[in-house]
Amino acid sequence: MKVLYENVQVATFVERPNRFVVHLELQGQMIAAHLPNPGRMWELLFVGVKMYVVHHPKEGAKTQYRVIGIERDGVPIMLDTNYCNDMAEYMIEEQLIPGWEEWRVLRREYTVGHSRFDLLLKNDKEEHFLLEVKSCTLFGDQGAMFPDAVTERGRKHLLHLQELQQEGYRTGILFLVQWERALWFSPDFHTDLEFTKTFIEVAPQLDWKAMALQWTPEFTKPIVVRECLYNDGAVQREAEDRGDYLMVLQVEEPITLTIGSKGEMHFEAGYYIYVGSAKANLEKRIERHKRKRKQKHWHLDYLRSISIVVAALPIRSSSDLECELAKAMKAISVDEVKGFGCSDCHCTSHLFKMDVNPIHDERFMIDVVETFRMNRLNEAMLDFQK
Repeated sequence: MKVLYENVQVATFVERPNRFVVHLELQGQMIAAHLPNPGRMWELLFVGVKMYVVHHPKEGAKTQYRVIGIERDGVPIMLDTNYCNDMAEYMIEEQLIPGWEEWRVLRREYTVGHSRFDLLLKNDKEEHFLLEVKSCTLFGDQGAMFPDAVTERGRKHLLHLQELQQEGYRTGILFLVQWERALWFSPDFHTDLEFTKTFIEVAPQLDWKAMALQWTPEFTKPIVVRECLYNDGAVQREAEDRGDYLMVLQVEEPITLTIGSKGEMHFEAGYYIYVGSAKANLEKRIERHKRKRKQKHWHLDYLRSISIVVAALPIRSSSDLECELAKAMKAISVDEVKGFGCSDCHCTSHLFKMDVNPIHDERFMIDVVETFRMNRLNEAMLDFQK
């Protein structure tokens, strides 16, 4: 495998003004760097984290640096998706993927019909294998999920892989899990339920693998750690349109509102997180909360009329986690609005205040969102008796 980078430098993350640019502090100076990974990456991009960059000057370019990685818990994470095919080709040629030792790369970016595949493989029997390569940068302490944002294009690609398989082609996907601690893999049913449903349908017909990789700070080549486990039964049990949700709202000015029969309640300016649940039609419940114009029914409807939706985070689950979520939010919030949204349980509140945007707060994204979306599933995903 060729050397990917020279003179890798370490900077610290400041902000991300758009999908493809980040502002970093490098040797005491502020720089703009190109981010070649358009993923959401909310669980990685926190102020002050280490980012790995290379000087990448181009005449007329707005950025003279390129991000190649980020650090989490002291572990370097590869972010540069432009080299995914290089990583995959290296792993295949070096026979580092269990079960794929017979294959070699014949061609890259091979087009069939309306889809272009990353790699075309061939074996000694003159058989061919169409392979799609995906980089996975969404993970918890033991698990990894893909994608981290809704991808209709990705869902349609799965269907085309299935179609070609039925026509006699061998097709598959290689998920490059950029996290050496990952033990299990799953489609991200919290973020993209439709992609997950399609994956559940087509995965048994495809030759696919999720491989956990380890990187050094020099990002010379990936070390293959293990093939991640996939528990189809656990995924199917959890991937339904029901569960809990976190609505992140912003109130721009202090205001006193009449909240239904509760009467007047005062809200200071800041960010608020509402914890709710839906035993069915979770997606519709969230979409309703996003709308301002509607008949007011829940406490949240009144607050929503004067607030801005920052994010809506579903947590799909076969268990009722609403009160556990409220307890976790109470532990990290600066205040709670007593009696709000909790008339049918023993919680003191289901609405919590934070002074900063929770999406950029590591306690919220890791201790709450990641914990309830991923880390609580570790036992189930690794127990194939359930």
